[in-house]
Amino acid sequence: MRRDSLAFRLIAGAALWSVIALVAGGLVLSTIFRNSVENSFDSRLNVLLHSLIATTEVNAQGEIVRQRGLSETRFDLAYSGWYWQIWPVAPRPALRSRSLFDQSLDLSAAEAVERNAIGLKVFDTVGPENQPLRVVERRVMLPGYDVPVSFAVAGERSEMNMEIQSFNTWLIVSMVALGAGLLVALLIQVRYGLRPLENVRASLAQIRSGRATRLEGEFPSEIEPLAEELNSLLENNREVLERARTHVGNLAHALKTPLSVLTNEARTHDGPFGETVRRMVTQMREQIDRHLTRARMAASANVLGANTPVKPVLMGLANALERIHAERGISIEIICDDETGFRGEAQDLEEVAGNLLDNACKWAEEEVTISVHARGIERRNRPFIQIVVEDDGPGLPEDARKTALKRGARLDETKPGSGLGLSIVTEIAELYGGELKLEAAKKGGLRAELYLPASTTAA
Repeated sequence: MRRDSLAFRLIAGAALWSVIALVAGGLVLSTIFRNSVENSFDSRLNVLLHSLIATTEVNAQGEIVRQRGLSETRFDLAYSGWYWQIWPVAPRPALRSRSLFDQSLDLSAAEAVERNAIGLKVFDTVGPENQPLRVVERRVMLPGYDVPVSFAVAGERSEMNMEIQSFNTWLIVSMVALGAGLLVALLIQVRYGLRPLENVRASLAQIRSGRATRLEGEFPSEIEPLAEELNSLLENNREVLERARTHVGNLAHALKTPLSVLTNEARTHDGPFGETVRRMVTQMREQIDRHLTRARMAASANVLGANTPVKPVLMGLANALERIHAERGISIEIICDDETGFRGEAQDLEEVAGNLLDNACKWAEEEVTISVHARGIERRNRPFIQIVVEDDGPGLPEDARKTALKRGARLDETKPGSGLGLSIVTEIAELYGGELKLEAAKKGGLRAELYLPASTTAA
């Protein structure tokens, strides 16, 4: 998934907010549970404190005595973590639970704690064996006693801490599981939600490869206007190209008649004037044909949906050229897969392949090979096909290969032709974003490599 894709942005944004919400929710739940457990623990201590006060009185001798023990048996076990302590403010002996044994509660932390509305203090301290304790303490005036008496009950925090830790552990596990579930749901939702865009892309690929002429299928209401506009654009593009081709054809016919008249008139004059007119008319016809052809090729090279199977075109050209060169015994071998396609119009493929094959047959001794490769060939991130034409003729030296690509260049006047073939191939290849290369063939002749865009069937 690319970072600049819509799917990544949607998933990343939703995932970020989900993480923030889950973390915030986890912290809130953990805090609420901690406060609830602490309040419950404090309430339990407060009940024990009230029981301690209720079972304490002053006897006839003015001494503080306990009437009965508390219901919590851990107050009788040495260093159990549950303790109570009674002591007067004046320096008199304090009463302690058996669990304290020979120790006393450290109540120094109570000095920094304010009493609540009923005179109760709740604070944390450390027990006899470094136990973390939760303490509730209250001062009470007992009947028959002249000074306030402090009552304190302490319980070990480890029980409460273990309960909080257990809850937090399960909370983290639950939040992680919930986050993973949300992430999976987001992936499914985004993939499902963006699938219509993938369908649009696939439909456009079908159009570009020539297997469709418009966007087909049902699209969501948000995508349907886009599909309609694209179909309108494709239809308008076809209409514009058809009008351009019609104008090109009309121009060609409009110019042929005046040129024919000039040619006929020039034939009636045998002098230098007639020869000059005939030569100029011939050059004009060649220039008109050249530019009209380029205009037609420029239009067809950008036609969406143009797709031409390569092998049938090559077979037709090979049969025609073998008949033309039958007296020389030239054979043409074709190596091409049936599914290989050219993303362009058939007449353009016939033009370039025909020129290369015709040139190879003129110079070959016995054999010409044309092979087409499509696998793994890319140019500008687009699939291309490579058409290779080789002959077993004399070939060309390296400095002559560049000259051969120039328009009108003829390296041997004994061979028929105008010298325009290879330059036309170069022009057509460039219009399609490809190129033509000339190299030495393994058989000793010339090797021409032509690159043209491939249809998706070739990719």
